[in-house]
Amino acid sequence: MSQVTTHVLDAAAGRPKAGVPVRLEGPGIEATGVTDDDGRVRDLGPASLPHGTYRLTFEVATPFYPEVVITFAVSDDGHYHVPLLLSPYSYSTYRGS
Repeated sequence: MSQVTTHVLDAAAGRPKAGVPVRLEGPGIEATGVTDDDGRVRDLGPASLPHGTYRLTFEVATPFYPEVVITFAVSDDGHYHVPLLLSPYSYSTYRGS
């Protein structure tokens, strides 16, 4: 399993958001994926990442946000689940489990 996974939820509709292109970029890493019917990208990049700063870019194409970029730091060898809660005029994120 990838060290980084994500999940996109359409908070306004109350359901997962399928078909969202996602890109992971960081030190020597570039990986892409698309959310499945459950709004998840389960295999995004390698099983282990060097410590450093990474960026997830979601091509959400809402009326206000064409994309959402989340920058985060990998500082240990644990799993990083980075969900995106999306609505037409706002979004939020957190480190999931």
